[in-house]
Amino acid sequence: MERPDLDAFASRRSTVYGARGVVATSQPLAAQAGLAVMRDGGNAFDAAVATAAALNVVEPTSTGLGGDVFALYRTADGEVGAMRSCGDAPAEATIERVRRAVADAEGVDPDEATMPYRGAHAVTVPGTARGWELTADALGRKSLSELLRPAIRYATEGYPVSEVVAAQWEHGEDVFEADHARAAYLFDGRAPSVGQRVRLPELGSTLETVAEEGADAVYEGEIAEQIVAEVRSKGGFLSRSDLAAFEPEFIEPVSTTYGGAEVYELPPNNQGLVALEALNIAAELGAGEHPAGSTGRIHRLAEATKLAFHDGHRYITDPEYEETPPLGSKAWARRRAAGVGEEAASDVTFGVPDARAEDADTVLLTVADDEGNVVSYINSRFAGFGSGLVAGDTGIALQNRGASFSLDPDHPNRLEPGKRPFHTLVPAVARLADDDWAAFGVMGGYMQPQGHVQVVSHVVDDGLPLQAALDRPRWRYREDGTLAVEPHFPDDVAVGLARRGHDVRVLQPALFGGAQIVRNDAGVLSAATEPRKDGGAVGY
Repeated sequence: MERPDLDAFASRRSTVYGARGVVATSQPLAAQAGLAVMRDGGNAFDAAVATAAALNVVEPTSTGLGGDVFALYRTADGEVGAMRSCGDAPAEATIERVRRAVADAEGVDPDEATMPYRGAHAVTVPGTARGWELTADALGRKSLSELLRPAIRYATEGYPVSEVVAAQWEHGEDVFEADHARAAYLFDGRAPSVGQRVRLPELGSTLETVAEEGADAVYEGEIAEQIVAEVRSKGGFLSRSDLAAFEPEFIEPVSTTYGGAEVYELPPNNQGLVALEALNIAAELGAGEHPAGSTGRIHRLAEATKLAFHDGHRYITDPEYEETPPLGSKAWARRRAAGVGEEAASDVTFGVPDARAEDADTVLLTVADDEGNVVSYINSRFAGFGSGLVAGDTGIALQNRGASFSLDPDHPNRLEPGKRPFHTLVPAVARLADDDWAAFGVMGGYMQPQGHVQVVSHVVDDGLPLQAALDRPRWRYREDGTLAVEPHFPDDVAVGLARRGHDVRVLQPALFGGAQIVRNDAGVLSAATEPRKDGGAVGY
């Protein structure tokens, strides 16, 4: 008989409650920046931008002006919407040109060249600054200038580095090669230690310029010149016209229902359909009918995730270049669920666009206010410190999101000029009841959609409090076909999964995501933050 294991990982924090506003994110100083904005009259969208900008400074390993930003939200007047501020490939970047450049640099045959993971050819147009500005202008009450003030203060006056961020920062010692990049983010050639007070004056100066001149400063002014000069000096194809032409956009979310809740995700070019397909298949398999934490439930959720990844990584791409099948539909899920049995499928491949992205990390923040706004906001450079390039003396570390392109002309995510790459980033919103809304996300490369599945199951199937839902032990399906579990995962459940044919492996907790969640349940605001990060959930 299956035994539920509800106490394997007791909550190490309480769910945070607030009367006026709540913020949850991966670094406490950034959470405080968002809360301060709401105390000063801003709404949840203002707080989201202020928190994201602060993360640019206090968690610079994972996010920044050189990356992209997305939002999923429910407004006070009942609108469920999404914002996409995702840059595309340079107009001069063709498969042939990149192949030749890689071949020359690496001494390989052009036909054998693969898309670089870092460096100039992995840089796509950064979407962050104009995404922040659009959010503030269209949905907030405060100016971008006001919202950048906490980040500018942290950058210019300094702040002590938190534990997880310090560990992530060590990566910069290997990633940054140019002297100006090392000077911007390293201190006597070293990453900062835990608690070390650091200043990022170049980044602070750039944020000041954006505060004074608006986001256009990043795309059309001197900052833009330095971004282009940096990329082209390393052999890349980014141009001033690529930057100037970029515009963020509001888009329609995609959604499905699970256990009476409606879950909203981002459409392609993001992997939101992977989460929706997995939830639909799990529902078809009756996963939630099995005890929480049991072998039966996790087997069904994992098999649903396998199929969803196989399909999503096969079909999802920039929708302006290729149509994606209805992966999030119930009909699609019924067909896929029909092949799932009591044993782990061994013939379902991950179909990963780029295995190097599997454990990429990023930041997500969630905010709710007493007006009824809830927002899930995600800002990323892809890999730690992105491409490894820092634009001149701007302090802007540029993303390597272009690494998700393929140089195979038959691949759905093949590189094409002006095309947006496959994006792992997926903020989410859920309507849990008529007047009960949550905004959430689980960061970490391909952990993201399967993290969504687990959090939704914990909240919807089990009715867990928010913090307990994030604290529960996690599993993740891997590109190599293994099913990874955390060290504190119940032994009997792991053995049960192995007996069903899963190749169970134990990995460190840091590889199981960075979740954040807020909720407005009939006016009662609550928030929880990831115990595997430095996180902070705060309210007032």
